[in-house]
Amino acid sequence: MTSDTDTAPVHSDFGVVVVVGGGCYGSQYVRQLRRARAAGKATWRTVVVVDRDPDCAHARASAADPAGASDLSAAPDAWAGIRFECSEWTPFFARWLDDAVAAPQAHVTDTIVPSPLMPHLLFEWMVTRARNRWPGREVVTEVPGELAGVPWQKGGGDGTRYASYATWICPINCIEPLKCPHTGGPRDWSFHESLPRGSDSTALLRVTHRHYGVGMMDVADVVAADALIHRELPAGRTVRVATASHCHGAVAGIRMAAAVSPASPTSQI
Repeated sequence: MTSDTDTAPVHSDFGVVVVVGGGCYGSQYVRQLRRARAAGKATWRTVVVVDRDPDCAHARASAADPAGASDLSAAPDAWAGIRFECSEWTPFFARWLDDAVAAPQAHVTDTIVPSPLMPHLLFEWMVTRARNRWPGREVVTEVPGELAGVPWQKGGGDGTRYASYATWICPINCIEPLKCPHTGGPRDWSFHESLPRGSDSTALLRVTHRHYGVGMMDVADVVAADALIHRELPAGRTVRVATASHCHGAVAGIRMAAAVSPASPTSQI
């Protein structure tokens, strides 16, 4: 199922789908993807569930029910193309996204399924790449200013402002439709349209609700954001990186500190 306001292309035939976390959220997303495939709505080359816990909910479910019979009337290959990788998220993305930058055409249909509780992982990856790219310069992060009209927001220590148009806890399966299921009124807000641009460059990683309500972002957008940072920081501009659905967002700033001029030689008397 797709939100009726999402206009980004929706790929039914995915390449690699990375699910961030194998706990309650990640295991639910995998079930939804499997249901989409069983209904003929989606295919993929690989789904990779990444979690540091080898005994996470997804790992237990796939081991205990290899045919998927308990939650799907599915064929015996219900888990085909789905694998678990026991890893911390940061080193996983360092490897995988570096590969995507090196060979972007091989990743054009790859997507990431974020967890609502994860840190701003993709921004962290971009900051690390920038610091490795310019080892002789100071690359700094800064929390952007308050976002006008957004009722809940909080600045974090990682250069990120976390924000939400919702002041309530949203259900895991909400697809952010035009009619808000919590208020019963119109959803007349969207980070996709309202994020400030001003004089700063902004890279928007759009999280859109794809098949059966699974929120995804395209890896191609992540690669483009890294390229924007590469281009803009040496020119002295701040880049904002926003990972956002219609209702929830994480917005961070990155810039290159001004170069320190070498001290003038002192006179010798």
